[in-house]
Amino acid sequence: MRILGIIPARYASSRLPGKPLVDINGRSMVMRVMDRAKCCDSLTEVVVATDDDRIVNHVLENGGNVVMTSPDHPSGTDRCLEALGTIMDSDYDAVVNIQGDEPFIVPEQIDQICAMLKDREVSIATLAQVVADDRDLDDPGEVKIAVDRDMNALYFSRNAIPHLRNPRPGLRCTQFRFLKHVGLYAYTVAALRRIVMLRPSSLELAESLEQLRWTENGFAVRVGLTEHSSFCVDTPADLEEARRRVTL
Repeated sequence: MRILGIIPARYASSRLPGKPLVDINGRSMVMRVMDRAKCCDSLTEVVVATDDDRIVNHVLENGGNVVMTSPDHPSGTDRCLEALGTIMDSDYDAVVNIQGDEPFIVPEQIDQICAMLKDREVSIATLAQVVADDRDLDDPGEVKIAVDRDMNALYFSRNAIPHLRNPRPGLRCTQFRFLKHVGLYAYTVAALRRIVMLRPSSLELAESLEQLRWTENGFAVRVGLTEHSSFCVDTPADLEEARRRVTL
């Protein structure tokens, strides 16, 4: 299976301008993500998809592959499809959308999600981690997932799902296997082309979660479990934490 890894990287960010190019102890964030993605045996190629010449020049100067895409895309998923279409050798079976603001992504997670696509019943895949801290249940920035018996997503929410109606004293996360989303996606090329054509859905707009558009339109999203947490750099405080982690 030929799988293309795409790192969407927008320059604009309200909370951290120029986020892909911020320095994390001598290496930019976007190049740290690319370095880790290139360690994955499952990926045929890795490319940055951006909307800014500064990122294009930076990636090329550092020996990476990059394509220019429209600044008007509403999501990284849309940017992935355009990037796929601009690559000369575009004979790929699947695409992995690798978040450009996760400089500590674990390469094994990418290999895991690629392996999930080998199941012919899976056309969209993502990852989740078992919640071990009640603070994650109450944090709207941590997206929670409810799944069926086959590990297909039933619902994504910024609230804790399911709601424990009669919780016992103590930690809620010990009374049910709550799952929190790890923002990594893999799609077959056919599925990617179809979901980009969908109009925003009511559930998506209510929760501000793009993946609800897919499930609301009947697309199955297979969820794999990972032991590795994600760490997104969204704010100056996150950036300082990332720099601290590099020095550990």
